[in-house]
Amino acid sequence: MKMFGFETTTDEVLEGIDLRGKRVLVTGVSAGLGVETARALAAHGAEVVGAARDLNKAKRATESVKGALELVELDLGSLKSVRACADGLNKAGKSFDLAIANAGVMACPKSTTADGFETQFGTNHLGHFVLMNRIAPLLRPGGRLVNLSSAGHRYADVDLDDPNFEHTPYAEFTAYGRSKTANILFSVAFDARHKGRGVRATAVHPGVIHTELSRYMTAEKLQELIDNLNKNQPAGMPPVKFKSIPQGAATSIWSGVVAKAEDVGGRYCEDCHVAETVNATDPNIRHGVRPYAVDPKHAEALWALSEKMVGEKF
Repeated sequence: MKMFGFETTTDEVLEGIDLRGKRVLVTGVSAGLGVETARALAAHGAEVVGAARDLNKAKRATESVKGALELVELDLGSLKSVRACADGLNKAGKSFDLAIANAGVMACPKSTTADGFETQFGTNHLGHFVLMNRIAPLLRPGGRLVNLSSAGHRYADVDLDDPNFEHTPYAEFTAYGRSKTANILFSVAFDARHKGRGVRATAVHPGVIHTELSRYMTAEKLQELIDNLNKNQPAGMPPVKFKSIPQGAATSIWSGVVAKAEDVGGRYCEDCHVAETVNATDPNIRHGVRPYAVDPKHAEALWALSEKMVGEKF
């Protein structure tokens, strides 16, 4: 079996793999990881449906994609848009083998979505929660859902009592951490609901990458963050390094296409392998997944809260 790791790229993950006859949904195909994910999958024969808020931007960004690519409109910050996108996909009635919840925002100033949710939780978690649950019947037996999370989940657990920072002082990376923990918990709960019919869900950390995700941080601020992580890291840990975009998209594709379903189902993956659970309170320990992010009871509590917030049961 091939050995993959930190530097593995999308093309290396998919080497020798024929995806003809497979259909994949990828959100966030107007930049960065979404474009690369769509490119790599289409290049190996998959039929890709790419979702983006700005279709004109997505058309320009995906000009390099060779193969079958269809674009659909999706604004994760508006449940009206999310439901319209899901309704369109369901009406078309074409099944998917893989759905990759790739789109997201990071460390933005305090703001709210069209529905009044804190922007990062509302966009990164609730938008995908509604979309993927609504199209879940389209996932074929043997299909998978991949939610892009982050090592940033270690910044904060979800706050089930104050998800919108109505009583808690807002901090950009606390909000980001909550949303990325929510992505993992959603995978755990979705996997529990659908594995009986052969559909699995997983969450992944793509790595630290220069993409539009960090649009709210200057290059200097991003480098300062990396420098601080390296300065404070525990002894013996390798320095934080940036990944290229093809390296960053590799874990999504590995967990969705290459890894064994039973290995990744309900789990968190990084650097093209399943991460260990690390019970550490030191935020500078970057590897692994925190126990609160993969706790099944916690996942069920977040699911119930999410249903209440969006006014829809799944």
